[in-house]
Amino acid sequence: MTDVVLFQEVDCDNGKKIGVITLNSPKSLNALSGDMIALLYPKLITWQEQQNIAAVFLQGEGEKAFCAGGDIVHLYNAMKTNTLKSSNTKFSVDTLSVDNKFAPEIEDYFTQEYQLDFLIHTFNKPFIVWGNGIVMGGGLGMLVGASHRVVTENSRIAMPEISIGLFPDVGGSYFLNKMPAGCGLFLALTGASINAADAKFCQLADYFVEQQHKDNFISQLKMINWGETVPLNHDKTSQLLQEFEQGSASKLPVSPLREHKTLITQLVEKNELTDIVTAIVSVETEDKWLSRAQKSLKNGSALSAQLAYSQLQRGKGMTLADCFRMELNLAVKCGHFGEFLEGVRALLIDKDNSPQWHYPSVELIDAKVLDWFFESTWSKAEHPLAKLA
Repeated sequence: MTDVVLFQEVDCDNGKKIGVITLNSPKSLNALSGDMIALLYPKLITWQEQQNIAAVFLQGEGEKAFCAGGDIVHLYNAMKTNTLKSSNTKFSVDTLSVDNKFAPEIEDYFTQEYQLDFLIHTFNKPFIVWGNGIVMGGGLGMLVGASHRVVTENSRIAMPEISIGLFPDVGGSYFLNKMPAGCGLFLALTGASINAADAKFCQLADYFVEQQHKDNFISQLKMINWGETVPLNHDKTSQLLQEFEQGSASKLPVSPLREHKTLITQLVEKNELTDIVTAIVSVETEDKWLSRAQKSLKNGSALSAQLAYSQLQRGKGMTLADCFRMELNLAVKCGHFGEFLEGVRALLIDKDNSPQWHYPSVELIDAKVLDWFFESTWSKAEHPLAKLA
């Protein structure tokens, strides 16, 4: 069998090494599987402590995708046997307190994924992610955590969880709140796809470099005079990327997100989610980017929209670790409730693109249901991510 992750220690001119990681599942668009995470996490721990590793470079195999998201198809069967109800059964709020047997596979997968993301965010050496092609969901969780985040002319980035009955996780509660006013909430509610220029504008990426320069960049990484001082190594990495970015500047695409920034702010600055949703879907436009965003919101899960809105409200001011702890609780609840199951079925299993969502609109979501999602499954000490700090 082919290894789903490839690791190399590339020799540098001064005796140091660059740790190069390749997500190696191009047929799945390098979807982040549990097997991948099980390989990535211990290797990164080792490289973080290995003195001769100066920096890490993470990429995806193939030209289509860095990573198209979490490998949620593998979670589908686990969810089928651990949900509260099927989507076509009348639902009672009282059901929430009756059965709390959450799928262990769901808890294990998201726990390991969030631990990996947190490690990347806090890695003590230059960590470069080359975000070429599709970068969505779990892929974005890795990109956004890196110290040096590179996008290319092919980058297509999104948090499209509203279309599968989930919520913008992998730290979305943290990084979506750091975007220019209104942009994070708009992207969370619409799952809108953005390009490299958008990613730089909303602080998801640091550098734009054409894909054709990747091999040359790695070659020049090896020529850096790496030292023992981590901040200086970060500066040297940044300087090299700035030089490559200058040579690619003329190829940077137009940013639809920047172009629509004023309108987006007006649409989402209302006090109630119902009014925000109405405002977004009611805009009359012939703009293709905005129309696609409207369509995703219209067809997406109202529950997902409510969870996204609430998580961003609660996430303001939270530490990164606390955001991951909140999101793990939400992920486990989503795996149990049934909306996530239905979204995956419609999009990736049966592929009928006709999900039967629990709620036709956000105003019909019972407050008790929303409260249940945010009630912690564990005590503070027993939380699977209790040690994140």
